[in-house]
Amino acid sequence: MDDLKGRLVVGFLRLFALLPWRAVQAVGSAIGWLMWKLPNSSRQVVRVNLGKCFPDMAADAREALVGQTLKDIGKTLTESACAWIWPAQKSLGLIRQVEGMDVLQQALQSGKGVVLISSHLGNWEMLLQYVCSLCQPSILYRPPKLKAVDELLVRQRTQLGNELAPSTREGIVSLVKRVRSGGIAGIAADPEPSRTSGVFVPFFGVPTLTSKFVPSLVHGHKAVAVFIHALRLDDGSGYRVIIEAAPEALYGNDVELAVTALNQGIEKQVRQAPSQYMWSMKRFKKRPDGEKKWY
Repeated sequence: MDDLKGRLVVGFLRLFALLPWRAVQAVGSAIGWLMWKLPNSSRQVVRVNLGKCFPDMAADAREALVGQTLKDIGKTLTESACAWIWPAQKSLGLIRQVEGMDVLQQALQSGKGVVLISSHLGNWEMLLQYVCSLCQPSILYRPPKLKAVDELLVRQRTQLGNELAPSTREGIVSLVKRVRSGGIAGIAADPEPSRTSGVFVPFFGVPTLTSKFVPSLVHGHKAVAVFIHALRLDDGSGYRVIIEAAPEALYGNDVELAVTALNQGIEKQVRQAPSQYMWSMKRFKKRPDGEKKWY
């Protein structure tokens, strides 16, 4: 049954990817609008997260942000469906602007390993293709359950000769070895870790359980860390890639300060386009001891 489901999903993606780009975005926006207007768990999670992270925002403005967030989430889903089918060069044609390329070039020329830090902001599938066109990173990812979908994503995400490292013990060990030997890793640093793998530090002023993994990789300047995201342009024509160097605190001995610097770097880029962050994630599911759960 799973094999059949997987083939059906892949077949649907292939058909969907034939649509014109504006139609792809229109369908995504419509999906998001329905998520905003009809009762569902994603809408509730977005409202909770935005309420906690933007407590001083007027109620009507925050609800408008809820709606725009869900429409942007819908666009990210439909746009990513195209990235899962298209040849890499077609996806690369949607990268219209790049800010901070000198930061990435300096990191790549440093002679050290490089850690590209991203998150669930903008369109990470299009970003992946762009990054892989510049270098040969090993991308940490969580394999989907359906085999046919997993095979498709592995094939699409490695079109340009890069590697994928599944988020298993073996995959993480191989990624660490790659960075230690001067290679490049791409990591989405915002999924919530286990309590033993993270610490509670601020994210939009909220104590947030955040992984210690990235700071451990670059500790003491063993590797160079760079923040990178692909944000959707307002006119819908493509994406603007923003690249920024990590602050010195991320490399330091104080784990809590290093992880705080990690969140600050992500938050800085999220604030450039807050509706393009995946606020439907239960990012704050685990709470400090004694604090009531949000979801």
